[in-house]
Amino acid sequence: MHPILHEALSRSPVMPVLVIPEISMAAPLAEALASGGLTVFEITLRTDCALEAMSAMKDAVPEALIGAGTVTNSDRIRQAKDYGADFVVSPGTTGTLWNASIEHQLPILPGFSSASEAMALMELGSRCGKFFPAEASGGVNYLKSLAGPLPDFMICPTGGIKAETAAHYLGCPNVVCVGGSWIAPIDVLTEGNYAEIEARARFAGSLS
Repeated sequence: MHPILHEALSRSPVMPVLVIPEISMAAPLAEALASGGLTVFEITLRTDCALEAMSAMKDAVPEALIGAGTVTNSDRIRQAKDYGADFVVSPGTTGTLWNASIEHQLPILPGFSSASEAMALMELGSRCGKFFPAEASGGVNYLKSLAGPLPDFMICPTGGIKAETAAHYLGCPNVVCVGGSWIAPIDVLTEGNYAEIEARARFAGSLS
């Protein structure tokens, strides 16, 4: 596994999955998360300011590892690198996307949702994957079932996981961390309630 990706997945039990609607929110959001103990962020490329937000969050918290999320094509990988992403995260994986990651020398946390897709990633040389959408694809029970035949494949499940269910996922032997959108949801973010985000980050960091 690439050293940066290994660090990103192992630094904290929860990786915040962030949708940032306004660039002005990026720096205070990064500071609130870091104050709560989380310094690895997945910033989904779903808003106009997402790429700029990655740079702003890195400036605010230099020790942060920034992942560009919702990366689905090679152009997005190139843009992510241009804006300072440390790694990229995909909802699913194609050969083109995998090769673009190698070409641009930007490590990828590749998406998968089945045993066959996990095995295909292992054939490509990956030893980790993003299980997405986690709850809709079988959740904790499915991941526990994968641990037997694929014990060396490490997983970051994302999608539908909540604060009260994250610990169940983290209890799976093949889960290295979980992705959590509940830490900084849009409603809390648009309210500017960074104290609440910091508290949620602190709780997430205490999970095991």
